[in-house]
Amino acid sequence: MSGWDQSQTFFSDPIQGNGDRETQPSDAKRLFKEFIKEFRDNNAYIYRDQLRRHYNLNEYYIEVDLDDLTAYNESLAHKLKTSPKEYYPLFELAAKDAADEVTQPRDENDPIHPIQVTVKSSAHPLPVRLIGASSVSKQIKVQGIIISASATQAKATTLTISCRNCRTTKQWPVGAGLSGATLPRTCDRVPVSDEETRCPIDPYQIIPDKCDCVDQQKLKLQELPELVPTGEMPRHLLLSADRYLTDKVVPGTRCSIVGIYSIFEAKTRGGGASPVRQPYIRITGIEFDSAGPGRMRTTFTPEEEEEMLQLSREPDLYERIAQSVAPSIYGGKNIKKAVSCLLFGGSAKKLPDGMNLRGDINVLLLGDPGTAKSQLLKFAQKVAPISVYTSGKGSSAAGLTASVIRDAGSREFHLEGGAMVLADGGVVCIDEFDKMRESDRVAIHEAMEQQTISIAKAGITTTLNSRTSVLAAANSAFGRWDDTKDADENIDFQTTILSRFDLIFIVKDDHNPERDATLARFVMNVHLRAAETTTAEGEISVDVLKKYIQYCRMKCGPRLNHAASEKLKDHFVKIRGDTKRVEAETGKRTTIPITVRQLEALVRVSESLAKMKMLPFATEEHVEEAFRLFKTSTMDAAANASSSGEQGSDIDLDTMLSVEQNLKRRFPVGSRVSESRIVNEFVKQNYSEAAVKKVLQIMLRRGEVEHQMQRRVLYRVK
Repeated sequence: MSGWDQSQTFFSDPIQGNGDRETQPSDAKRLFKEFIKEFRDNNAYIYRDQLRRHYNLNEYYIEVDLDDLTAYNESLAHKLKTSPKEYYPLFELAAKDAADEVTQPRDENDPIHPIQVTVKSSAHPLPVRLIGASSVSKQIKVQGIIISASATQAKATTLTISCRNCRTTKQWPVGAGLSGATLPRTCDRVPVSDEETRCPIDPYQIIPDKCDCVDQQKLKLQELPELVPTGEMPRHLLLSADRYLTDKVVPGTRCSIVGIYSIFEAKTRGGGASPVRQPYIRITGIEFDSAGPGRMRTTFTPEEEEEMLQLSREPDLYERIAQSVAPSIYGGKNIKKAVSCLLFGGSAKKLPDGMNLRGDINVLLLGDPGTAKSQLLKFAQKVAPISVYTSGKGSSAAGLTASVIRDAGSREFHLEGGAMVLADGGVVCIDEFDKMRESDRVAIHEAMEQQTISIAKAGITTTLNSRTSVLAAANSAFGRWDDTKDADENIDFQTTILSRFDLIFIVKDDHNPERDATLARFVMNVHLRAAETTTAEGEISVDVLKKYIQYCRMKCGPRLNHAASEKLKDHFVKIRGDTKRVEAETGKRTTIPITVRQLEALVRVSESLAKMKMLPFATEEHVEEAFRLFKTSTMDAAANASSSGEQGSDIDLDTMLSVEQNLKRRFPVGSRVSESRIVNEFVKQNYSEAAVKKVLQIMLRRGEVEHQMQRRVLYRVK
């Protein structure tokens, strides 16, 4: 009979393969230790060497790539992802034991320090809106913007508690993250005799000086603005960082967070227990973007890179990009070219003395309503890799720069970044720029030129980065551009803010029958082709254009060559000379000054034109195009300052001024006078009827008189 027939027991040892090892908690510590000591990449023990190097530098942490752990033991990596609260402490204990071995020989009196394990992962980030109850106690990866960071605090990991009655002490563990500890309600001491009484209820008190503490910091993560659905509020997540992960990020930093999705019991107003638990992420790893804090990381496949390079070699690329900017808007070719330059940007420079020169281009669109300024801003927000859109009326100085917020729990102050901080490395689109309060506009002066935001509030003194371009749209002071007034009156901005814009376009809605007919046909065609999904011939799709802009901003940083710099110098000297001559003829300074800032603006625009074609140097051709754009924008706007009075009218300006002065002298403030009476009185004084009616229209637009429609036209002088 065989052994099976005789009911004998047979067994075999399990196969000890890397992927089939036991991953029970009892064996996980040993496997983690073996991984740290044995894992090799290109015949180098990367984690063993990293642990020894950090320990010798008094940095007690190790950074592990989860892809390496998966390659070494897939089952162990899976357990770490699905049960991180149970396996991370074992990983850190294994790292401590490994550090004890790899740092030998060592002084016997020198105790081994605990080792923190931080991780990084190549997994795809989970959208913030898809994180729910099913992710609790799991390891997740999310991507977003840090909008606030608290001060570093001391978090107890082990409490030393003492009984008030018998003075016995004991160690009491504290949960990781934001979880607290519940002290025991009874003392462990057993009475020796029946006469001795037990210790009372709740006898323990904490001895702060004998507690083990680590650094802890609270952060707030906001989902990426480009991922927020229209009409929705951006979602936020509370983060908890400890030990070597504290003070790694500042508000405005774009990063990916790897951590354990946990919950804690929030305090209620009544002090009672709440059945609802507040979620937060206990950080186990922070991954910065490869382009630096604040910039969006993007990896391109070899096929995509080849596509980008082929696009850069096209001879008419500049015209195609300008044609692809807001193709549903008629005309405005120069404005579209300026927006294209803004999207690509120039080259930022850091001088040997530590001074930074910005490479971002600022553009202002100023003029009549109904000229598609807001639509251009919306398109720029959609195509820019990083962008924030805001309206001037609904934006405050704190909302644009940064605000200091007091935490409701700790009562401490911390920073929350505004729009210009969140758009670091991208574009801020500010609509209704003229509707902002003057004090709020002044707050962005530093951000537009120095590209930093300095904060000195509530004991917090710091500087935040705001390396962003500003695309602003505004109306003139009277709603529409008034040709009868100086540019000083139409442009209701201070010179300090105007000089920070590289290109300023005055957009007028001129009445021209031929142009109006062409415009009407274009708009009708746009509505008729609204259902089509294909782009017109010569246009670049939004997805390809966005990808190409991002690729150029990451890979290319052109500079001026010698010939281009000489031509740029000659142009600037000529511009300054022409401006000085105009000021001498008119006897007043221009509203938009031509300073060294405008010279640097020409440099940035020239570099952006070279960046569009992925060229290492900006040539004379680029300087000529930059100068042409500057002449059609800022120079034309400055020329309006030297031209005043009634344009295209045969009424003498002196006559109109005389009528206005006599009108104010003749009728006191608050009087109501009919138009016919005003005209008759001034006609008797040998003034023309057309001049009187023109002056009344001008005073009406200025708000100096009030128009009342009754049986007859009345004017109430203010």
